Amino acid sequence: MVLLYLCGHSVLPRPNTMTTFDNLLLDLDAASGILTITLNRPTKLNALNSATISDIHGAMQQALDDDQVRGIILTGSGEKAFVAGADIAELSGLNDISGRCFAEQGQDAFCLIEESTKPVIAAVNGFALGGGAELAMACHLRVASENARFGQPEVNLGLIPGYGGTQRLAQLVGKGKALEMMLTGDPIKADEALRLGLVNHVVPQAELLSFCQQLLTRILSKAPLAVGLVIDCVNAYYDSERHGYQTEANSFSRCCGSDDFREGTSAFLDKRPASFTGN
Repeated sequence: MVLLYLCGHSVLPRPNTMTTFDNLLLDLDAASGILTITLNRPTKLNALNSATISDIHGAMQQALDDDQVRGIILTGSGEKAFVAGADIAELSGLNDISGRCFAEQGQDAFCLIEESTKPVIAAVNGFALGGGAELAMACHLRVASENARFGQPEVNLGLIPGYGGTQRLAQLVGKGKALEMMLTGDPIKADEALRLGLVNHVVPQAELLSFCQQLLTRILSKAPLAVGLVIDCVNAYYDSERHGYQTEANSFSRCCGSDDFREGTSAFLDKRPASFTGN
C-alpha cells in the first residue's frame, strides 16, 4: 500500500479487503474480532523507518474501517524487541525540513492509534526504546514481558523524542520521572515500568500474547459504544482544545439514548448476560 504523505497530510485509500503490508504481519481472529498486528523487521529489531510508519498508519486505518475488527493487539516479532527504536540509518540523513516531516508522520500514525475507539493493547515483548516506547504509549493499555525495557535515549543522538514521547511519557509517569528518563536516556526495566504506571501488567514472555488476548476479550464483552466513549473522554482530558467534563456529559447522554444502555440495564434487572450490539 502506498501512503502519500506531505507534512501532516496523509491520503490513504480505504480498502474493501484486508491489505498486506511489507513490514507488518496481520492476523485477524474472526471469532473474537481481535486483530494482531506484528511489526516484522526482525533483522533490524523491528526498528521504525518511514515505510514502517506508513504501514502502521495504513493497517490502523484499515482496522478502523473494518467492522470485523473489534480490538487490536500490537506487538513485535521475535523475543528481543517490540521496537528497538528508529532506524538510525534513515535518521542520519535528516535535516531541519525533513526532520519535521519525519516527526509529523509518526505523530499522525500514533495519534490514529490513541484516538481509536476500538481498544488497542501493546504487547511489549522486549526492547521498547525511542519510537518503540512512543508507539507503546500511544496504545490504550500496555502489557510487558518480564524482559521488556523502556527508554527514550534520543539525547544520546543529539535528538529529542519526536513521535509524542515528550507529551505521553509525562502524562503516564509524571513530569519529574519523564524528564529524568529523557534527559539521561537511561532505560528502565519492566518491573519499574509497572511501578511507575507506564505499563498495566508484567507477565512471562511465553504468556504475553495469551494474556493480552484474554484482557482484550474481557473489554470486548462490554458495550462497544461505551468502550469507545470512555477512550474518547479520557483523551479529552489531555486535549487543551476540548473540555473534558463537557465531553463526559455529552457522552453519558449519548449512552443513555443507546440500545446498549437499554439492553445493559434490562439484562442486569433480569439477572442475565447482556447482548450488546454497539448501537
